[in-house]
Amino acid sequence: MLTYEKSVGFTGSRRGGLALIEIAAKRREPIPVFAEMSSINPFFVLPGALAARAEALANGFVDSVTLGVGQFCTNPGLVLALEGPHLQAFIDYAVSAFEKKGAQTMLTAGIAAAYQEGIARRDQSGVERVATGAESDASCPALPALYTVSAATFLATPQLEDEIFGPTSLIVTCRSEDEMLDLARRIEGQLTATLQMESDDVPLARRLLPILERKAGRILANGFPTGVEVSYAMVHGGPYPATSDSRATSVGAMAIERFLRPVCYQDLPPALLPLALQDDNPLSLWRLRDGELGPN
Repeated sequence: MLTYEKSVGFTGSRRGGLALIEIAAKRREPIPVFAEMSSINPFFVLPGALAARAEALANGFVDSVTLGVGQFCTNPGLVLALEGPHLQAFIDYAVSAFEKKGAQTMLTAGIAAAYQEGIARRDQSGVERVATGAESDASCPALPALYTVSAATFLATPQLEDEIFGPTSLIVTCRSEDEMLDLARRIEGQLTATLQMESDDVPLARRLLPILERKAGRILANGFPTGVEVSYAMVHGGPYPATSDSRATSVGAMAIERFLRPVCYQDLPPALLPLALQDDNPLSLWRLRDGELGPN
């Protein structure tokens, strides 16, 4: 059993994360909770990209949504694009791809039940279901489902932003760039935001970027958010409700910083300093010393 609890790391639902935060705050000695909770990972498909590669984008998007039965916290659960024939082509390709995806087994019966409840709520929310996956005899099944809705309806229906953990996504059709920007400002904090774009989409992307920088921990161009590489640059975090602390990441080299705190040693004799801080650097570490980084 732990006897020196100083922080908590958590991945799960918003309800579970908030419950842990409340418990930790009520301790005799409150401790931080780094909770990764809820994200629908908006996926912006800009006009040039739609015109240039609607079919490839639709197929890649569907593969990303249904990867691992949609049980990735970076699943692209919300698509935003400008209405028009190229968007309709994207939707048609996505519908065809979705209908070829069969129901698969989710991790637990509870997760499968929560998915079914989320789909039932969405079916009753005024959006249009445009595609359903193929039935199968899988246990604890999740049937892929794709929906569309207008931006005006989305903006007027806050519950459409709720995460449904599983193989489903909602395509929001925007009438103008300004409406897309309004929607981007409206959405909650996210783990990821994706821009599918071509060179002629740069002006719109430039308008979106300052908004997305405030909304997401990772911003992608021309990729799919379900791939999370463990690297020095990776940030797997974001503003609430994606996480409880947007300064942290749960993947990558910076993740260890959740469980560190600074200590200053002032005027201690070398014999009392940790080896990593002694002047002769017995461990031959690269260190930041007097503002200079090196093996000093």
